[in-house]
Amino acid sequence: MRLWLCQACGLAQLTDHDDVPEEVAGLEPEALRTQRRESAGWLAGPNLIPTGGIVAEYDSPHGGSWLPQLREAGLVGRIAGTGEAADLVVDGCFGMMHAADQQAALRARAARLRPGGRLVVQFHSLAAILRLRQWNAVRLGHLAYYSTPAMVEMLARVGLSAVAARDFSLYGGTVTLVASRAGADHHGSVEKLCRYERLIGVRDPARVHALQEDVHSGAEALVDTLRQARARGEIVLGYGAASRAVPLLVLAGIDADLLPVVADASPAKQNCRMPGTDIPVVTPEELTRRRPDTVLLFVPDLLDELRRVLPEIESCGGQWLPV
Repeated sequence: MRLWLCQACGLAQLTDHDDVPEEVAGLEPEALRTQRRESAGWLAGPNLIPTGGIVAEYDSPHGGSWLPQLREAGLVGRIAGTGEAADLVVDGCFGMMHAADQQAALRARAARLRPGGRLVVQFHSLAAILRLRQWNAVRLGHLAYYSTPAMVEMLARVGLSAVAARDFSLYGGTVTLVASRAGADHHGSVEKLCRYERLIGVRDPARVHALQEDVHSGAEALVDTLRQARARGEIVLGYGAASRAVPLLVLAGIDADLLPVVADASPAKQNCRMPGTDIPVVTPEELTRRRPDTVLLFVPDLLDELRRVLPEIESCGGQWLPV
């Protein structure tokens, strides 16, 4: 699998991909709903989004919807019919990154805007992937990885201007960006975020290439952690049968001898195994029954939620370890 960075526009894309439809097997974390609520509250601020307008939302293989949070914020008058133009067009659940033709996908969304309308896109920023060395966020099915400068350039090519942007904490850095056919940068928020991300190296091929080094160092560090824990006689289990966990476990060569189980709340994943390994996926109840000393958390954004719903881990002396 190869990730290429276009030096002309700054968009990072997979050059290899399959055509297998993505199945939604997981349960949506509370962190995603919290993110949408925070974003909707920000969008309801002065001069960003007209209230009570017609809203069109683009679906995503990940599921989820912004409509409940947009309604809470007073931004929904009614939902647009199929193909109907709208005052607010939203691609907020990471839908566009699955499109093989990125320009066509963005052009279709822009074409839905009524005069004076706003397009809202949300994306896990390439800046966060680079800054936090999240190499395993890159995977088949996710065909494009956006930085704010790249998204601004893409919007300009379909006749839109970025008028506001904000970086949220989800996944270490998730951007909500607003665009329209006419308008100025709201308090310079877009330019500030672009400057920051350029400093991170989102337009630098050498910086993006450095993710390759993190692939092996990250896998080796995880193996060392598990071997040392086993030597101390500690029980280490996992939580989160997420796609990002698979390349980490497979490249590290970790099997059930080092990581006996991975728990997940999704019934669709339970009684299966982590792909490419012999590690079974079990229920959260089975996880707590085993009284682990450490639980590797493969989706760090779940930490606060899991501390609430599985207090037994820490009350029995265990700890959560985000990886």
